[in-house]
Amino acid sequence: MKPNLTTGLVEHLREQISSGEIAPGDKLPSENSLIAEHGVSRTVVREAVTRLQAEGLVHTRRGAGSFALTPPAPETGAQARVPRTLSERRQLLEFRMGLESEAAAAAAIAGSSDTLPALDTALEAFRNAGTNAALSMSCDFEFHSAVAAGSGNPYFLDAVRHLGPAMIAMPRQRLDSTESVRLPRLEQVAEEHLSIRNAIASGNAMSAAAAMRVHLANSLHRLEIEAGVSPPTP
Repeated sequence: MKPNLTTGLVEHLREQISSGEIAPGDKLPSENSLIAEHGVSRTVVREAVTRLQAEGLVHTRRGAGSFALTPPAPETGAQARVPRTLSERRQLLEFRMGLESEAAAAAAIAGSSDTLPALDTALEAFRNAGTNAALSMSCDFEFHSAVAAGSGNPYFLDAVRHLGPAMIAMPRQRLDSTESVRLPRLEQVAEEHLSIRNAIASGNAMSAAAAMRVHLANSLHRLEIEAGVSPPTP
């Protein structure tokens, strides 16, 4: 039976994205490079990229090439569900609102001496990452992990780690927009993180939960804008 060349190329590229060899925000090899390396036709390459687009792993910009989006979550015991569609990403953010709002409240109550330094380190790293999509996503995940760790409840941290970096959406705007557009958006995320940090520092559980909920609600709004979905009419 003749092997399916498209499937083989999809599996190869998917593995590179999953392993981080092609990091989120990185450009995939050009069509000509893939044709030469794998000995396949241009049609096979385009079909493979289309499949990866359908899986939510690749975004193609006309005239610029194809770029990796958020990779699948790492295997940790039971495999985490990987969000691929807008509906699934919306569901993930709704789940995170409940989970991480409670984690933030618990972190405010726990008042661990390790929490604020960890949050500050993640905040500074996120700001320094600028428009580097892969690095900003990693720092974003580290911030949310630090909140979960600060809760003192290992189940919160286990849940966040199980979701992995895939829980941080890689908006196409980080790839499509000009730097003058991307920087204000990233600055908004940084300010929301700072609000969460300060609420946790205050020791007020309700404020910490509210700050996290606002941040994730805003993340959902940004995701829907990126997808061209109009907000519901009141």
